[in-house]
Amino acid sequence: MIRAGTRRALLTRILTAGALAALAFGADPGARAQAPARERVVNIYNWSDYIDPKVLEAFTKETGIKVVYDTYDNNEILETKLLAGRSGYDVVAPSGPFLQRLIRAGVFQPLDKAKIPNLVHAWPEIAARLATYDPGNAFAVDYMWGTTGIGVNLAQVRERLGANQPLNTWSLILNPALMGKLKDCGVMLLDSPEDLIPSMLPFYGFKPDSKRWDDISQVTDALFKVRGSVRKFHSSEYINGLANGDLCLAVGYSGDVMQARKRAEEAKNGVEVGYLIPREGALMWFDAFAIPKDAPHPTEAHAFLDYMMRPEVAAANTNFVSYASGNAAARKFVKPEILANPGIYPDEATMQRLSSNTAWDDRTQRFVTRSWTRVRTGR
Repeated sequence: MIRAGTRRALLTRILTAGALAALAFGADPGARAQAPARERVVNIYNWSDYIDPKVLEAFTKETGIKVVYDTYDNNEILETKLLAGRSGYDVVAPSGPFLQRLIRAGVFQPLDKAKIPNLVHAWPEIAARLATYDPGNAFAVDYMWGTTGIGVNLAQVRERLGANQPLNTWSLILNPALMGKLKDCGVMLLDSPEDLIPSMLPFYGFKPDSKRWDDISQVTDALFKVRGSVRKFHSSEYINGLANGDLCLAVGYSGDVMQARKRAEEAKNGVEVGYLIPREGALMWFDAFAIPKDAPHPTEAHAFLDYMMRPEVAAANTNFVSYASGNAAARKFVKPEILANPGIYPDEATMQRLSSNTAWDDRTQRFVTRSWTRVRTGR
């Protein structure tokens, strides 16, 4: 794997080699046959801790395509780079509403599906839900999907709230009295209004995709009241926090919480991490691979997507990160304990309680940004 710091130097070497080859061709026609072949590269920009490194190594070994792999931990960073133009990336993985907004902005090129024959393995139900953001699945293919829910250190939470307090409810976060009891053992929330607000709207009887400012304010006002009990807003640090016992509660992504539980089990530190999908409903999210319009290596990008859609490869990534794959055929290669885990692969009844949200319009987005800044800063 090539680290981020070497990407620019690598591209410079490629360009320089190309220029020298062109000069050689002009000077001596016979030199054309001896010129070195162009080095094949694919530049990936994906979420952190989100792929099995062995998959990348195997892809390069099989295809000869080197992988330059950079990471981010929120959609806003990705969106800013793509809207600025000339990001230099060949494959990116935005979440649903951001995918929708970026498609509208003309950032992506349509997929050449003839170059991705393994798309036949896409999970029809997941592809249909993804089409909410990408009509006809023209620009993207689902990589992973999951839910936004509640991760808890079961022993610490039970010690403070008692055995009779339900844990599968958003009141665990939105009730100041309950949050006050958990403050000392550590609470962390996602730094993502796009995930938190739609997730919690059903608690107040509102539709998760509501764009009404009064509905949105109901959630942000409640979060403002409990922010004093929140140690930090962050979208990835809670994994280690839950795993090592530094946190007792986190609102996070299903697979991240499962990773935390796995790390705690491997460390044999006595921490038991649980993941709960709130009974009021939860947000179903999708991270999908897409190819920027100005991708420098579109051929290699399509090859990468096709490789990632192989059932065995998709399953290897699910087994590594504990997220559900958008690949239906991969399920027979997924570890039984992961496939049987309702927090990763929910049963049909739970699936009916899961909703998705579409992108806010620009005016509502500005309102949400102001409201979220107030929550985060307390001002």
